[in-house]
Amino acid sequence: MSTATYILGIVAAVLALVAIIELMRRRTLRERHAVWWLVGGILALVIAVFPQTLTWAAGLFGIVAPTNLVFFVAIALLFLVSLQYGAELTRIEAKLRDLAEQSAFQDDRIRELEQRTRPQEASDPE
Repeated sequence: MSTATYILGIVAAVLALVAIIELMRRRTLRERHAVWWLVGGILALVIAVFPQTLTWAAGLFGIVAPTNLVFFVAIALLFLVSLQYGAELTRIEAKLRDLAEQSAFQDDRIRELEQRTRPQEASDPE
């Protein structure tokens, strides 16, 4: 591996981690959604600083090409992020449905109360 590639890997991993932390600091990305992104960023940094770790891990799992391990781990992390967002979306949809039902019941109740008070207002001479 050339020195330029080595430095590029470290810089890219550090920039990814800085971006994730900055999004969390600005409250654009919540901590529970950032977990898998942080795991991926830390793994990328470890592999960038110690590239022999990737070769060792690939050999440990019986993977011939270490880059295949990188792709597998990246796909696995993206799958976990997608699964987490799917679960969150399901929870939000249920809450939204409950709020829409409550709002509809409140609107009906307000209309009913307004109709009850209108005849009284019309019959009261002032």
